[in-house]
Amino acid sequence: MGTALKKLATVADLLTGAEFSAPRVRELFQLAADVKSRPKRYRTALAGRYLALIFEKPSLRTRVTFDVGMQSLGGGAVFLDHTGTRLGQRESIHDVAKNLERWVHGIVARVFEQSALEQLAAHASIPVINALSDVYHPCQALADFFTLEERFGNLTGLTLAYVGDGNNVCHSLLLAGARVGANVRVATPAGYEPNSTVVAEALQAARETRAKIEILRAPEQAVAGAQAVYTDVWASMGQEDEAAARAKLFAPYQVNEALMAHAAKDAVFLHCLPAHRSSEVTDGVMDAPNSIVYDQAENRLHVQKAILLTLLG
Repeated sequence: MGTALKKLATVADLLTGAEFSAPRVRELFQLAADVKSRPKRYRTALAGRYLALIFEKPSLRTRVTFDVGMQSLGGGAVFLDHTGTRLGQRESIHDVAKNLERWVHGIVARVFEQSALEQLAAHASIPVINALSDVYHPCQALADFFTLEERFGNLTGLTLAYVGDGNNVCHSLLLAGARVGANVRVATPAGYEPNSTVVAEALQAARETRAKIEILRAPEQAVAGAQAVYTDVWASMGQEDEAAARAKLFAPYQVNEALMAHAAKDAVFLHCLPAHRSSEVTDGVMDAPNSIVYDQAENRLHVQKAILLTLLG
């Protein structure tokens, strides 16, 4: 089996989202739409293939959608719980990668540090997929823009406003938005802006699609006229000791009914979940008819199935 798996060595990984060009994202969305509308057509597409799920962090949506997604494509998934022992502590990441490439056809990893993913990818001859790291969350952002395309029909020129912490989700929204031709405005408190290198990458991609990337301070300015308003938790996993201080600093960035009133009349609200209700978002916004948070969650399944088909098929 090890020899057969070596044939996959040339297959790309999904570590940041930047690996997917604008045309490839378009192909991925078309495949995801077909997978969603005609699931029976793909129920044996990955028969005989297996996926390792390595999770250093708790998960609901990511774990269930990758596990169910792989099974619904005819394959299997093995869950490796690293929430108690970090990847690389019990044995080197090099050795983990070298073992897994002999048994499975792909690795999905949800990790604290991006470097862990990069080490897995460097040493494994099978695809490695980022299921969340401290820097990127590409599967989430791809599902988000797929959901927006379902809602609005066209992403070119659509404006998404992200309000809150310039975190991993924000980074991936910038990179994915630039590739699909959507305008992305980000509003954060001083000192919490997205990584400048990621912003530079997004700006470069945006030149090709004529998307507009803006890093702002005022949430009202970011949301003004936007078709989509997005937020995330103010303190991510691993930042719990900063939660109290961040709550005070980010209070003006809460997405509430008053802030949503600045958006376009047909604007929708997005959140990658889990949400801290009454913190970064109010119940009124979360549960409003124009909230599409559960559509996003559903589409994680379909987009990730398309990713698995693309990288493991």
